[in-house]
Formats: sequence, structure tokens, C-alpha cells
Amino acid sequence: MSTTGAHVPDDGAGGRPGSGWWWWARRRSFALDAALAAVSALECAFEGATFAQKTGIATTLGALFGMLVGAVLLLRRRWPVAVVLVGIAVSPAQMGFLLSLVGLYTLAASEVPRRITVALASMNGFGTLLVAFLNFQDSMHDSGTESMSLLVTLIVSALVALGLTAPPVLLGLYARARRRLVESLRERADGLERELELLAEKALERAERARADERTRIAREMHDVVAHRVSLMVVHAAALKAVALKDPQKASASAELLGDMGRQALTELRQMLGVLRTASEPVAPAAPVTAAPGTRVAPAVPDEEDEGPSLERLAELVEESAAAGMGVELAVEGESRPCGARIEATVYRVVQEALTNVHKHAAGAKARVLLAYREAEVAVLITNGPSDGSAATRLPSGGHGLVGMRERVTAHGGGFAAGPTPEGGFRVSAMIPLPASA
Repeated sequence: MSTTGAHVPDDGAGGRPGSGWWWWARRRSFALDAALAAVSALECAFEGATFAQKTGIATTLGALFGMLVGAVLLLRRRWPVAVVLVGIAVSPAQMGFLLSLVGLYTLAASEVPRRITVALASMNGFGTLLVAFLNFQDSMHDSGTESMSLLVTLIVSALVALGLTAPPVLLGLYARARRRLVESLRERADGLERELELLAEKALERAERARADERTRIAREMHDVVAHRVSLMVVHAAALKAVALKDPQKASASAELLGDMGRQALTELRQMLGVLRTASEPVAPAAPVTAAPGTRVAPAVPDEEDEGPSLERLAELVEESAAAGMGVELAVEGESRPCGARIEATVYRVVQEALTNVHKHAAGAKARVLLAYREAEVAVLITNGPSDGSAATRLPSGGHGLVGMRERVTAHGGGFAAGPTPEGGFRVSAMIPLPASA
């Protein structure tokens, strides 16, 4: 940093360079400096004229010189060191009282290194001490009074020099420390604001991620609820078409079963939509619904703790596939026990999706479902043989079934595997660890 070109922040002691007109940040700063420079110029002009009379120099020349010296105060914000040096230089001529006071304050409040400030303040104080001492000696000699002792004169001169030097320097140091404190607090506030903005951005990212996860979950639920039922309905519709003319009684039973499956699909879909609706808005108590005997009615507001189908309905799921013409059997190993609503729903959906894939891709194949209750986990294995080559109803496939099953299982910290068997069939296996409470 240049010692003569140090800038002073605009806190009443200086201005930010380049942020305003010349080195003044605001108009009032320029007005203040101009007023101080004008007063200092008048003072120095008077003192210069007085000094010129004492030394035999032309009074006009002394006044002009004093005006130029006093006007230097206009540069205090740009070159505070130069202003103080000018004040020290003209101190033997007993001029520049205001110039020295304001210059010392500006120097102490500026960003000039403190050692330079102390050195210049010491030089100014020593010069003031010397001038005061000589003035005391001259005034006592001219008045003809008994001169004070040298020690007393020195002490009085030191007090005068200290009184003219210490106050502006201490006030400038205080202004400098206060400005730095305010700047540090402002920087800290800016840092906190940036941190809050980052936190807000992260919160938005988490919200977007949560919405994406929720959309994925809803899509998976829709797939599990609708795909299985609709697939069975398509299979039954094809079978109904084949036997409609040959066996009317069997066709009537298939049509009834087809209707039951459609109602079950609508019930499960309504339950899921009810959960989504209650999650976003309060639902008024529903009026009791009167239904015909034998008709299934879905609850308007499902239980919040109902996380989906349980393993107790696994046998019913297998029977539905068997009714659709699939050769499927269910085997259970271990002692049946509650595993938690979410885990049981996950196992149920894995079996449901696996049987749906058999209907889609291996028409006529036999399937086997093995459910195993172990000490710390529950496992399920679904295997099917190769298709028997019979004509199968063409069913659309989104290609997300295995991905959805894997996401469901891994969400509970379990393991999932799927792939073809050496016999030409396919196998799906899943293992989910049980919580300690289960």
C-alpha cells in the first residue's frame, strides 16, 4: 500500500475511491472537505501574513502561501500522509492548526499501516513541542518577566503538544476500529445470507427429489394395482371368448369372475387414490353407504396405518392366477408371523408382479411360490417353467416390473435377484430383513 496514496473509507473520515466523483463517494463528503479546506485556508492565510510580518517577508506573499497550505486539506481523503507531512513542515511558521488536527485524525482513521501513523504522529508531536517551547521562551523574554525554569517550560510544552496530537489520533483510531467492526459484521451477514440461499437451494432440491420419488412410488403402486388385475382380466376375456359357444355355463362363471376382478381393481385403485387425497387435503367424514348383498364397497377414507395388502392374502392372489388357468402352487416354510405392514406389502407386490409376468411372457407355464419365514428375515422365491407353446394373449409390457420390485426390496435393505433358469424358465427371489420388533 502506498503511504501517500492510502484511501480512507467514507464514514465521515474519508471516501471510497472510484465510487463517486474523484475520490469522494458522496456529495456531502466533498462539501465537508471543501468547507474544512476553506476554513483552513483562511486560518493559514492569516497565520502566514503574521509570520511574514515577523520575518520581513511581504505580507501578501505570506498570505498566499498560507492559503495554498490550508487548501491542501482538500486532499486529506486521497493522500492523508501528505497532508500530515505538510502540517509538520509548516509548524515552525506557527500555521496549520486545523490542518494538523484534521490531518492526524484522517491519517489514524485511514488504512495506512499503524507504524506509519505512530511515526508521523510522533513527529508532529515533537514539532509542536519544540515550537511551543520556543514560543514560551520568546514570550517571556519579550515581556521581561522572570522566566520559568527549563523543566517547567518543557513540561507545559509537552502537555500542549500532547493535547494537540493525542485526541485526533485516538479519535481516528476509534473510527477505524469501529469501521472495521461494521465491515466484519456486514461480511458475516452477507456470509449468513449466502448460506441461507444455499440452504434454500438445497431444500428446493430435496423437495424436487422428494416429489420425483413420490411420483415414482405412485407410478409403481398404479402398476402393481392395475397391471395384475387387468392382465388377469385380459386372460379371462380371451378364455371367455374361446368357451362362450362351447360351454355357456363355464363362460358364465368366467364372466362373473371377470366382473369380480374388475371390481377388485377399482377397489384397490380407489383406496390408493383415497390415501393420496387424504395426504394433501382433509377429507370430511363420509356418509354411510348402503350396498347390495355380496357387493364389495371400498372405504372412502382408508386407514392411515394400512400400508397395503398383507401376506394373509397371498393365498387369494395365487388362487386368482390359478382361476385364470395357470398351474401355480404356494408353499410356506417356517412359522407364519407378522412381519410389519410395509414389509408384507412389499413381499405381496413382488409375488403379484412375478405372477403377472408369467401371464404375460410364459403362457401355460407352471409356477411355484415359496414363502419362507426365517429367524431374522422373510424370503420369497417365485419360479416358473418354460411356456408350453400355447397361443397366448398378447399383453403390453412397460418393462418396469423388475425395476419396481428391486426398488421396493432394496428400500427395506433387502436383496433381490431375477433371471432365467437352466430349464428355460425364470426365477425371482427377494429377501427382506425383519426389524427387531418383528
